[in-house]
Amino acid sequence: MLKNKIVLLISLFFTIISIAKEYNITSYGAKNDGKTINTIAVQKAIDDCSKNGGGTVRIDGGGTYVIGTIFMKSYVTMHIANGTVLQGSTNQNDYVGNVHKNMYKGEVTKNNCLIYAENAVSFGFEGYGTIDGNGHLENFPKKGVIQRPMLLRFKDCSEISMRDIHLINPASWTSAWLYCNNITIDGITIKSRANFNGDGLDFDGCTNVRVSNSSFDNSDDCICLQTSLPDKPCKNITITNCNFTTKWAGIRIGLLSRGNIEYVTVSNCTFTDIEDSGLKIQQNEGGEMSNMTFTNLVMENVPRPIFMTFCQQTASVETPEGQMEPLKRMHNIKFSNIIADNSKGDKNSAIFITGIPGHAIEDVSISNVDFIVSGGGTLQEAKQIDVKEYTFDNMKRWPEFYVVGALPVYGIYARHINGLNLDAISIKTNSEDKRAPVILNSVTNAHFYNLKTNGKVLESTEVLRQ
Repeated sequence: MLKNKIVLLISLFFTIISIAKEYNITSYGAKNDGKTINTIAVQKAIDDCSKNGGGTVRIDGGGTYVIGTIFMKSYVTMHIANGTVLQGSTNQNDYVGNVHKNMYKGEVTKNNCLIYAENAVSFGFEGYGTIDGNGHLENFPKKGVIQRPMLLRFKDCSEISMRDIHLINPASWTSAWLYCNNITIDGITIKSRANFNGDGLDFDGCTNVRVSNSSFDNSDDCICLQTSLPDKPCKNITITNCNFTTKWAGIRIGLLSRGNIEYVTVSNCTFTDIEDSGLKIQQNEGGEMSNMTFTNLVMENVPRPIFMTFCQQTASVETPEGQMEPLKRMHNIKFSNIIADNSKGDKNSAIFITGIPGHAIEDVSISNVDFIVSGGGTLQEAKQIDVKEYTFDNMKRWPEFYVVGALPVYGIYARHINGLNLDAISIKTNSEDKRAPVILNSVTNAHFYNLKTNGKVLESTEVLRQ
C-alpha cells in the first residue's frame, strides 16, 4: 500500500513538473478575438519559459491571436495548435526596430519582422497551426518608406527546429536565417503570395541545414542560399522531398555571395508553374561556389530547369558603394536524373549556363535529362547568335535572364565553361524549331555522349561551337 502511494506521489510530482513546463498564453491574458494586440502577453510567456529553464509556449484554443514584434528565446518551443492562428498586426507601430536588418542593398523597407531571435540556442516551432503575417498589399503597400515586415528573422542562433507549421502571407520575405547553425525544417507549408518579394526560406551564411517534406507557393524565390559576409559560409545544406511553385525561382543560390557556398545537395523534389527558373545559381561577389549535386528532380512548366551565371555585381548592403569584389571560382556542380516539361511555355526556354571572359565556370556535369520544350524558333532567330554578356554595364541590377533577350538555341546554351560533361540528354520540341539544339560558346574540355533531339542522336557536327 505504501509502495503504491510512493509511486503515485512520484507520478504526480513529474506530472506537476511537466505542466509547469508549459506556458499557455491565455494565462497571460492573451485573447484570440482577431483584434486584441497580444504582444506583451506572448512575450511574457516566452520570457518566463526561457528564464525557468525552457519548455513549451502553447498557443491554442482556435481563433486568431494578433501580435506585433516578439522575440524568441533559448530553450523555448512555440506550439501553435491546429486551427489556431498567430497573426501579425497591420499597424506599423507594433513593429520594433531592434531586429537587425535586411542584407540586400537598397531594400531597407524589409528591415522589420514579426518574430526575431538573436544569439538564442535550442528553440523551435511546432504544431499544425499557422503564423500569418497578414501582409496583404492593401495593409503594407509597396511605396515610399513604408515597412513591409518579414515574418521571421533569426541571427547567430543554433539548434533551431521547425515542424508542421504553416507560414502564410508575409508582407515581404517569409524568413531570413542569418549566420545560424544546425537547422531542421520538416513538413512545413509556406504560402507567400500576399505581397511582392515573398521569398520562402532564405539561409544567409548558415551551416548544417536540413529542409525536407515541405511545400512552397511563393511570389519570389522558394529557397535561397546566400552569403552576405565573407567569413560566414553557407555550407552543408540538404534539401529533399519538397514541392516548389513560384513566380520566380524554385531554388536560388547566390546573388548575396561574399562568402563561400559549398556542399549542397538537392534531391527528390518537384517544381511546378515556375515563371523564372527551377535552379538558379549565381556567383558574383567574391566567394567561392563549389561541390553541389542536384538529382531526381521533376519539373513542369519551368522555362529554365538550370540557370547559372558567374559574373561581377554587388548585392550586399555591407559592400561599400561602387566597390567590386575579386571573383574566385565556381566549380564542381553536378545535375542528374531530371525530367523537365516546358512544352506549353516560352520558346526561349533552355538550360542556360554562362560565365564571363576570364572567369569560366569549371567542371559542370549534366546527365540523364529529359527536356521537352515548346519549339517554334525561326530561322531568323537561329541566326542571331550573339547573346548578350553578363557584364556590369549590361545589367540594370541583377544578372537576370531577360537581360540576354531571345536565344538562338532551344535546348542547351553553355558559355565560358572549362570542363563540361553532357551525357544521356534528350531534348524534344513540341513544334518545329529552326534553332540549334545545343550551342557551346567559349567552352573548353567539353565531352558529350548520347545527346538526342526528337529521338535522333546528335552528331558532333550538329553541336554548334562558337
